[in-house]
Amino acid sequence: MPYIDVRGVEHYYEWIRTPSLESQAKPVMVFVHGWAGSARYWQSVAHALADSFDCLLYDLRGFGRSQGKSPLLSTSIAVADSEIPQEESAAVQELTYELAEYADDLAALLDQLQLQQVYINAHSMGASVATLFLNRYPQRVHRAILTCSGIFEYDEKAFAAFHKFGGYVVKFRPKWLSKIPFVDRMFIARFLHRPIPAAERKAFLQDFLVADYQAALGTIFTSVSKQAAEVMPQEFARIAVPTLLVAGEYDKIIPAEMGRQAAALNPLVEYVMIPNTAHFPMLEDAETYLQKVRAFLQIEQPVKIAG
Repeated sequence: MPYIDVRGVEHYYEWIRTPSLESQAKPVMVFVHGWAGSARYWQSVAHALADSFDCLLYDLRGFGRSQGKSPLLSTSIAVADSEIPQEESAAVQELTYELAEYADDLAALLDQLQLQQVYINAHSMGASVATLFLNRYPQRVHRAILTCSGIFEYDEKAFAAFHKFGGYVVKFRPKWLSKIPFVDRMFIARFLHRPIPAAERKAFLQDFLVADYQAALGTIFTSVSKQAAEVMPQEFARIAVPTLLVAGEYDKIIPAEMGRQAAALNPLVEYVMIPNTAHFPMLEDAETYLQKVRAFLQIEQPVKIAG
């Protein structure tokens, strides 16, 4: 599996490409996943768009197959016959779980891969990271797609209850949970309105179980916070590149109305709501999702052959 050093932390990444009939290189689309997930749930969308884009998928710091801030990095020690430089480990320890830090991670990843300008397709918490990236590095993005994103009002009691519940969820994640029959269906039920393939359900559960504790907990506090409630409306208003915001009609995590309100702040943000879907519209109704995305990107829709 390919890994790359991003700001001192090993990140998993992969390319999904198809040969181009033209000599000209295809543009790059970068996919950013949400909280406790990984690039795995973007693979089907990437394969569907690979005729028009070279698709870059990666796991955010501390999630999926990417490294978190392991205790091994806190001092300079021998690891696999090589020593971690003290200055590098100190830099890693300074990394936080603020979403702006994750936006800087993405910029560093693009630098490492020598990618100057890309398209972005991001989901949920990853869409918040992408929004911050758009405003910090606008010259690096052609167009962006934000799936299941929006703005919310600060509610001290509700946020405190969410943080407390989230802390319990992150702390008590026995690895044997994935072996219980049908637990993947129960786990992901809150995120869905329509069923998705079993492989997708199981992958999301596995990603949740292996997520780095500090990263999972830290991003709960930074994603759902008073600061985020105050800052994100301003960030949506500042977006300076054409952006599509896709919402799921029955999304309980980030209700569609939150997405509509965010899009209303900026004429460059186009809002689309996909009926009969929830927090994973790209998996629940892939055909409609891809149709909306292709229309926004102004690329040709695939021709359907009658059966």
